[in-house]
Amino acid sequence: MKAFHAHLYYNEDSYQSALKIIEKAKTLDYVSVGTAHKKPVGPHPVWSCQFLFKTSDLNVMIPWLLKNHEGLTFFIHGLSGDDLKDHTDYVMWIGKKYKLNLSIFE
Repeated sequence: MKAFHAHLYYNEDSYQSALKIIEKAKTLDYVSVGTAHKKPVGPHPVWSCQFLFKTSDLNVMIPWLLKNHEGLTFFIHGLSGDDLKDHTDYVMWIGKKYKLNLSIFE
């Protein structure tokens, strides 16, 4: 894997909690934080925000995600170049698992 995405999942009720996590992540030198979407985007079935980090930072990012998820879900996946496998085979969940919309990869 060249890098990883961690997608923070939230909804209207948990949006403010998600924003606090997103602001914390923005202080990390090794993370690039995307847009805090207020709609499902791509294969993600709920609102989400993407955190991008290098494979070399996985050993510090996973503990950070575990400590800071505040009861919300993180969907974490590798970036191998195969989008379907990246969202099915190379995944980890912190919190509740969701069914992704994988049809976009067909």
